[in-house]
Amino acid sequence: MVEKFKFSLQAALAAWLSYAGAAAFGADTVSRPPTVAGFTAIKSFAGIDEYRLDSNGLTVLLVADHSAPVVTFQVTYQVGSRNEVTGTTGATHILEHLMFKGSENFNDPKGNSIKQYLEHVGGQFNATTSFDRTNYFATIGRENLEGYIAIEADRMRHLWLRDVDRQAEMTVVRNEYERGKNDPDNVLLEEVTAAAYVALPYHHPTIGWKSDIEHVPIAKLHEFYDTFYWPNNATVTVIGDVEPAAALGLVKKYYGSYAHSPAAIPAVYTEEPAQSGERRVTVRRPGEIGTVIIAHKVPNGRDADQPALDVLDAIMSSGKNARLYRALVDQGLALNAGAGTDLHRDLSLHTVYAVLAPGVTHTAVEKSLLAEIAKIKTDGVSAAEVARVKRQYIAADAYKRDGTAAVASEINEWIAVGDWTLYVTFPQKVQLVTPADVQRVAKEYLKEDQSTTGWFIPVPPTAEKGS
Repeated sequence: MVEKFKFSLQAALAAWLSYAGAAAFGADTVSRPPTVAGFTAIKSFAGIDEYRLDSNGLTVLLVADHSAPVVTFQVTYQVGSRNEVTGTTGATHILEHLMFKGSENFNDPKGNSIKQYLEHVGGQFNATTSFDRTNYFATIGRENLEGYIAIEADRMRHLWLRDVDRQAEMTVVRNEYERGKNDPDNVLLEEVTAAAYVALPYHHPTIGWKSDIEHVPIAKLHEFYDTFYWPNNATVTVIGDVEPAAALGLVKKYYGSYAHSPAAIPAVYTEEPAQSGERRVTVRRPGEIGTVIIAHKVPNGRDADQPALDVLDAIMSSGKNARLYRALVDQGLALNAGAGTDLHRDLSLHTVYAVLAPGVTHTAVEKSLLAEIAKIKTDGVSAAEVARVKRQYIAADAYKRDGTAAVASEINEWIAVGDWTLYVTFPQKVQLVTPADVQRVAKEYLKEDQSTTGWFIPVPPTAEKGS
């Protein structure tokens, strides 16, 4: 049953290859989508139409695909833990939970809450919170789209925010927090991130600090909601079996009555100060296996160097032919090793890591990780390595675009970093990366005096109690 509502992988691959081929020949062009009353047509690019709702500034992205009678509707709010301060850390995540507790016109007592409606029509729905955005989404039959839009629009401005719900959801969120604290590698990454970012709010974990989770007043959450949950701080994405004009008509019907936010959405103007030397973090707690993480701050997710960093990461960590696998796993130093970049709207964070093999020291593994970075900086990478990871990228990226929900999820992440068109152009730019580009970004950003290194050192429970 699920398969009939998925885009075919062949279609995803064909679409991807059309994007990549267009890049090579300069065929991608930006045009204007058809005019629709009540909207300003912004641009049409690679089959995605962007509109702006005239009454309040809501951004709408439309992707029509009639291959199956299904639609994914998503709302991305430009608010995440990046917008929180001490006292409200975790507020975005708690609000995400509260968004499912009911709104003025759609709630459990009326029998038409979001969960009741979507379970009745067989929709799949969820929400996620991250550093730079929060998104709410559902995949439904096309005939149920209007019902879902009505509910989603109502909770944008008419959410119930009751302390009884806050208290109930606080315990749920606190349990999530505590589960995260039971994962030593998660704790280590949080500690490394907090040390890497001194000023930027990425210093705070997305889930927030425990004391804020437990004690934030409902009035603070209401203030947070009334600051950020407005049409002009949101992007609606509609993907699937829709007629664009009709879909826009529904968006206007249910969102058009809302005003633009009464005040400007607060900007994050804090800048991270220059790092003046390497930083180190040690986490000691019960566990069985040690870990080493080496992190570097790199440019924001929109930066022109990100495709080269992506190729660098793949050369280091993608598959058993990757450099870190051969140097650490094959040599018996690590059970697992990899590299990646967590893309942000502001400075992003690049990490390399290794999970220690039994009996191996942290010093030996850190030395091996640094040696692999140094080899790339000194000797570069081969054309064959770059070609290999580009081929892998094509397949992996096509899988990430397989289905309306998957496409919405990918677009959502590019909305978060500040430019949805990177959904189209980033894969193209990856295919243009050269070996010289990879070596250059390694030299530019992976400097030891700009690093933050973390060790997780497992200790027996009895040793922790006696410390």
